[in-house]
Amino acid sequence: MPHSALPSLADIEAASRVVYDQFQPTPQYHWQLLSEKLGAHCWLKHENHTPVGAFKIRGGLTYFAQMAVRNTLPAEVISATRGNHGQSIAWAARRHGVRCTIVVPHGNSVEKNAAMRALGASLIEHGDDFQAAREHAIALAEQRGAHMVPSFHADLVSGVSTYWWEFLRAVPDMHTAYVPIGLGSGACAAVAAKLALQHPVRIVGVVSTGATTYRDSIAAGEVVEAAVTTQIADGMAVRRADPQALAILRQHLDRVVAVSDDEIAAAMQLLFTSTHNVAEGAGAAALAAALQERAAIAGQTVGLALTGGNVDAAVFAQVLAP
Repeated sequence: MPHSALPSLADIEAASRVVYDQFQPTPQYHWQLLSEKLGAHCWLKHENHTPVGAFKIRGGLTYFAQMAVRNTLPAEVISATRGNHGQSIAWAARRHGVRCTIVVPHGNSVEKNAAMRALGASLIEHGDDFQAAREHAIALAEQRGAHMVPSFHADLVSGVSTYWWEFLRAVPDMHTAYVPIGLGSGACAAVAAKLALQHPVRIVGVVSTGATTYRDSIAAGEVVEAAVTTQIADGMAVRRADPQALAILRQHLDRVVAVSDDEIAAAMQLLFTSTHNVAEGAGAAALAAALQERAAIAGQTVGLALTGGNVDAAVFAQVLAP
């Protein structure tokens, strides 16, 4: 997916019509308590307010819409996930009458698994991390003659770009935006919207200190695998960067910030006490990075992506425990 393949403004506007057939634009609010904590004008984009509680649904909708336009809808799709991508694919597959099988690693979020099943997906547990689940899903799709839905693809990015298109239009004076990096669709979507709108915002990618493949790969100029050790940021728990996403992010990210599980947990707690919104680990990573960089962003208008709120109750209870 070279730079030229990023969605154009017309592509993003077309994708928005597909998305808005299912739900309306999510809100972005200027939260005063967060602003005071950061010493900056803080805007928070609430992708936790979509029908699956995360931004990924936008990509699933546009991916399936494009298959429908091309008359290539399969009988069955297979994909791999830690949860939010799987909910997105299950939602869109159900809408188009396509069978859906999702592969998750062992020990995956109990509540995300339940949500995927509720949307009609058949769930298979395989491997110890996302990469192992992904490799099994690819092999399974080949065996069954099913369509393997990747976690990074131009049609996914087109849909995801709609939330950054909403956000940057709503906050035209945004100076710096923080976006977590999982396999890269969210961060590449931010780049696409910035370029399409000719917005001057600086985009900062956020990785977990327990999943540094994108930070390491950007520094090396090639894909570098990194062991996944994060216990809380499952949406960022990627062992191997996608080469297409990497090429885009190397060129367009202002910088990459790594945040620890402790920093993420503190940001989850702060989001709840300041806004009374629930954030999963990856959903709080942008705030964790902004808190780390308070001195650098003082006085700026800052945009944070609350990318999802799908955290298991037991995990969130531990985060909130004194």
